Amino acid sequence: MTLLADPKFLLLAAIATTFLGISKGGFIGLGVIAVPLLSLAIPPQQAAAVLLPILLTQDAVSVWIYHRDFSAWNLKVLVSGAMIGTVIATLVAGSLSPDVVRFAVGCIALLFIVTRLTARWIEHHLPKPSAISGVFWGMVAGFTSTIANAGSPPYQMQMLPQRLPKMTFVGTTALYFAATNAMKIPSYLAIGQLTWLNISAGLALIPLAIATNYLGVFLVRRVSMEAFYRIAYVLIAAIALELLRSSTMALLHH
Repeated sequence: MTLLADPKFLLLAAIATTFLGISKGGFIGLGVIAVPLLSLAIPPQQAAAVLLPILLTQDAVSVWIYHRDFSAWNLKVLVSGAMIGTVIATLVAGSLSPDVVRFAVGCIALLFIVTRLTARWIEHHLPKPSAISGVFWGMVAGFTSTIANAGSPPYQMQMLPQRLPKMTFVGTTALYFAATNAMKIPSYLAIGQLTWLNISAGLALIPLAIATNYLGVFLVRRVSMEAFYRIAYVLIAAIALELLRSSTMALLHH
């Protein structure tokens, strides 16, 4: 039996993939909802592995488009940190129960909302980033990206205060997360999640991801981004709180 034969998984996977596509289409950051959403149906580690083929496909397109616009210094320090964070996440995720990881995913999802709502304050008040801060935030982003596909909050802690030109920021972001997602391949192999069951489910969702990518481009030109983000934040918060509730109840029960 494939995952796509499970109606609950199929529905949640379709919604999660749609948000990934819309995120790539212009509503940056909303892809963070994907792993928390799928974690309502399957273990978070498995959810992240299912989404990996989609992320790698989207990364290939982004890198091709933005490979000339990036900050080499930021990539050097951030990717160095991401290597450490991915290793730590691999060791942690492989030894923790799904309920503990669900709790962590719920916390990371809430952290994403807080970071997005305070982005302007972060941009103007945090001190100028250094190589040490770059390695640190790259490590944290590598960890949260591996656990929950949610590397954006710590990544932005390093990038926003620099106020880089738009294309440089976008290109650096594309290349950083492409590198981070590529690092997940040996990570997910190590924890036993890169199975044909998970890969085949992810591959089957790629056409929907591409189609919803164009949907994101369409929506970003025609709807209020502020209103759309507000709705999305409410949805992310609801899913995060449900993960926290269910995982806490399960942990207390055990």
